[in-house]
Amino acid sequence: MGTMDQNKGVLIAYGHNLAAGAEAMIYAENNNLWDKVDIGGVCCTAHDLNRIGLGNGELKVPKGIGTKPKVAGAMGWWRKMIRSGVMDCVMVDEQCVFCDVLGDAQKRKIPVIATTDKIMLGLPDRTNDSIDAIVDDLVNFKMPGVAVLDPTKAGEIGIRVAIAVKPKRAEAKAQSLITEAQFQEGIKKCTTCNECAFVCPPHIRISKLIGDAIKGDLLSFSNSYEVCVGCGRGEQVCPQGINILDLFEYANRQYVKNQKFKMRSGRGPARDTEIRAVGMPIVMGSIPGVIALVGCSNYPNGTKECYDIAKEFVDRGYIVVTSGCMAMDMSLYTDVEGKTIWEQYPGGFDGRNICNTGSCVSNANIGDAAIKVATIFAHRNHRGNFDDIADYILNKVGACGVAWGAYSQKAASIATGCNRLGIPVVVQPHSVMYRRSFIGRTDKPEDWMVIDARDGKMQQIEPAPEAMLYIAETKEEAMLEMAKLCFRPSDNSIGRGIKLTHYCDISMKYFGKLPDDWHVFVRDVKDLPLAYKENMMKTLEEKFGWKIDWKAKKILSGPLRPADVSFDPTNLPRKIRTKK
Repeated sequence: MGTMDQNKGVLIAYGHNLAAGAEAMIYAENNNLWDKVDIGGVCCTAHDLNRIGLGNGELKVPKGIGTKPKVAGAMGWWRKMIRSGVMDCVMVDEQCVFCDVLGDAQKRKIPVIATTDKIMLGLPDRTNDSIDAIVDDLVNFKMPGVAVLDPTKAGEIGIRVAIAVKPKRAEAKAQSLITEAQFQEGIKKCTTCNECAFVCPPHIRISKLIGDAIKGDLLSFSNSYEVCVGCGRGEQVCPQGINILDLFEYANRQYVKNQKFKMRSGRGPARDTEIRAVGMPIVMGSIPGVIALVGCSNYPNGTKECYDIAKEFVDRGYIVVTSGCMAMDMSLYTDVEGKTIWEQYPGGFDGRNICNTGSCVSNANIGDAAIKVATIFAHRNHRGNFDDIADYILNKVGACGVAWGAYSQKAASIATGCNRLGIPVVVQPHSVMYRRSFIGRTDKPEDWMVIDARDGKMQQIEPAPEAMLYIAETKEEAMLEMAKLCFRPSDNSIGRGIKLTHYCDISMKYFGKLPDDWHVFVRDVKDLPLAYKENMMKTLEEKFGWKIDWKAKKILSGPLRPADVSFDPTNLPRKIRTKK
């Protein structure tokens, strides 16, 4: 939020459809108004505004215009943003827009412009009225907002209103920000009934924060600011009518002013040349997997978990791709050198890289990358051939998605879309409310039979991947499961060894022990991680009854199946090449 210049009129474009926001940028550029207005995006519009002008053939779009708008924040920051008073006018479009956006804005005299018929907020349709009349009504607070369904007209109105209304709402802005006396009055109302804690999604003990604040310690409020998802439910149930988000805003006012971080703009799809370079390492396993971090900002323990998960896997050589609110939220943290994760690593589609594909809509680019591995590397036909593509991805492409902050049904549908392509997904504990989970039964061998496409024989495989939709309770459990869900039956010994190494390392790092099921994924001595090899071989012999030739360092018997680099697993009978 600190990126928005408070010396200018601030226009916020909020939602997923960038049409009106883009027109606002073009109007500001063509009329030389950037010294008077600052444009920021919230949610996925923030990503897309920064990509304008990157393509070819956009004759209407001024060159370099995409570098001028700013990322104001993710969806979870909306109420914090409006309470902090950083904006002078807001344009909403579609998807992920809070239902009470008009009420919140009206209290602070922030004009609202609805730009699509999908979310009109009950506002009058003024599309056919003159621009001057609409601007006059909004600037003079004759109405709280309007619906203007022409993007070009809405963009011009947004710019003009933001500039003209700023001095007029200065008093309202000052009144909306609570004073020291009002803060003290608010915290003294608290009776520690904990009604707010009972409904708080990340389970913040707000009464404890208030107790510390009464003693003069605001550190607890500061430490919990990024954990708070800004839902406002605590305010709704508070019997004393305490405006809890206003307390958070007061305690973090200086932090908001300084909240400035760097983020790499959305790049779009993985290029064909990149897929050709990484196709074989992904399928063979020498690149341990593709990790997709997607979804909203409803995290169980704050935004820091986005950064932690991304850094854990990119450091381990995985290809990490991200989009939407998670891409924004992981940008809030830096290393000891003050660099964000985007400055620490390159942005290619390759191992030990992290690439931002763009908005939530660009999640299609992540699925497309998996499809391209099948079509470009494996030469699978991509027309009318969905089951073949999904079968290839399920059995050979080590990929896993994580939606660690799912808010809406849209986020759940993104996960389901990945499942349809054969990509497993890990979701956060709140997602149990969707009442859906796809967990494999490792105790039923008949569930793990696949066809060997070489000769049509049935072969029992290790549970790889074991689940398609897994609900994790903590980020540590999620990371362990993500490493596990990148196993594929087609892994060669080098690839399996790399994947098993990371699986065991993550378990040792966060749980202090090896995973209970590590032996299930061992097919040969070459699969064993070098750091644990000797102890693992002893365990296999003593605990699991495997026969080991210690002189030759070979496993004689015990594994579910031998390592076979030419093994061609499939679930489709038509893929059998020669029947025996």
